[in-house]
Amino acid sequence: MALYFLLLAIIAEVIATSTLKLTKGFTLFWPSILCSCVYMICHYFFAKAIQELNLGVAYALWCGLGILVTVLVSLIFYKESLSLTGVLGIILILAGCLLVNLGGN
Repeated sequence: MALYFLLLAIIAEVIATSTLKLTKGFTLFWPSILCSCVYMICHYFFAKAIQELNLGVAYALWCGLGILVTVLVSLIFYKESLSLTGVLGIILILAGCLLVNLGGN
């Protein structure tokens, strides 16, 4: 169940971070409300996940996978570009997530 909560936290974090751009620096009311509410949902699920998971591993996965999916969202929906250095950085993040999980508790 903890991994399910972590997955929900990651999905919510990606949604919140992706909608953050739509708030225009929190100057637009409804996008700001949406973003804030989804961040609260994200932290709720993360708090539930770390009741059973190792905090360091859960946080590494949350950040790493959140970054990866957020980059994909920015490429697809916001038509942003990614340099070769950026691609290398994402590969290193994924490698780090893999190593953290292979290391176990």
